[in-house]
Amino acid sequence: MSKNYYQQEIETMSAEEMRKLQSEKLVKQVKHVYENVPYYRNLMDEKGVTPDDIKGIEDLHKLPFLTKADLRDAYPYGLLAKPLEECVRIQSTSGTTGRRVVAFYTQNDVNLWEDCCARAIVAAGGTNKDVCQVAYGYGLFTGGPGLNGGSHKVGCLTLPMSSGNTERQIQFMTDLSATILCCTPSYAAYIGETLKEQGYKPEDIPLKAGIFGAEPWTEEMRRNIEETLGIKAYDIYGLTETSGPGVAFECEEQTGMHVNEDHFYAEIIDPETGEVLPEGSKGELVFTSLDKEAFPLLRYRTRDICVLSRKKCSCGRTLVKMAKPMGRTDDMLIIRGVNVFPSQIETVLLKEGYEPNYQIVVDRVKNNDTFEVNVEMTNEKFTDKLSEIIAMEKSLANAMKTMLGINPSVHLLAPKSIARSEGKAVRVVDKRKLV
Repeated sequence: MSKNYYQQEIETMSAEEMRKLQSEKLVKQVKHVYENVPYYRNLMDEKGVTPDDIKGIEDLHKLPFLTKADLRDAYPYGLLAKPLEECVRIQSTSGTTGRRVVAFYTQNDVNLWEDCCARAIVAAGGTNKDVCQVAYGYGLFTGGPGLNGGSHKVGCLTLPMSSGNTERQIQFMTDLSATILCCTPSYAAYIGETLKEQGYKPEDIPLKAGIFGAEPWTEEMRRNIEETLGIKAYDIYGLTETSGPGVAFECEEQTGMHVNEDHFYAEIIDPETGEVLPEGSKGELVFTSLDKEAFPLLRYRTRDICVLSRKKCSCGRTLVKMAKPMGRTDDMLIIRGVNVFPSQIETVLLKEGYEPNYQIVVDRVKNNDTFEVNVEMTNEKFTDKLSEIIAMEKSLANAMKTMLGINPSVHLLAPKSIARSEGKAVRVVDKRKLV
């Protein structure tokens, strides 16, 4: 297995050395935040904690949590830790509810973020001989700028395509022999679907690797993308709140994402009690930015559910691994008392031979939840015979009931009748007024 690293000394650092580095950075960061962020200082004062109480990573649990609600309450400048004249950029979440989250960056913050993205590209086999096609959105969304900067640092020829205009994406991909594709997994699947329709076989496509993130995707979807595009598909994880993509990245082993823990310290907590759980436990992921200057978040609750592992990796990296998020504490649907994650629907569809083009529609009628799943038929499965469609819908509904423990109403639709997203796919429409 390839052992190429972007910053080998950090990526293969011993656990003891890493903990020492993290402790030094944390002590300095807590002092920085306490002195420069009145909002967080008040939270610490309320909890009776001062910077002197934090001697190292072992004291992190004493600090208060931050949530997205805090970020919205403090919008726009309440969590800024550097003078505006020292900031060179903002990025913002793609969320549409409530106030947007705005994150600030100094030039050093941008440099460190791009280093994290460069590590991800190199872990996916990227070198200065590669052509990296960045089809994440640019602008306020972190995906495009992050991977663009990382690609530059590796020395790849960078195609800053942004999302959309699939015909142009394919033209540049084929004409310029792009070898690495960076975009959301739903858009990668759509590009693959379009290439297939145009008569391309996997061996005709110049790509060798893809770096896909910004939305949940399953192992089944990974295999589907890998087969269609003839590539190895790597996961990448990030949050606008902590910098953007590159907080964690996958290596060739594909058994979890290495956290760039020289910059981000990860904890797993019980989402109900806030108690820190031992390694290997499933719980909510919490991140502390150890050296971000302008917008340093301490103990930020991501709402992502996952597991951390320090099991030895064949790639040689010693950075702790986080599992692919198993859902979110806030994106999880509770339908008729049952917990439902969209990724479970996707798993069933791919196992049953459908593409992951679907939409969940939940409503409440006369105090009872309705649960519909609209699914596109593939060209192979398409039929206009009503009896066949009804039989297929029943079969799919049964498979979903087996997975979920709840019976959905499944509606099969003609191919391409669900609106395609070239950014994040809208998988759930919840019409219930639950607030």
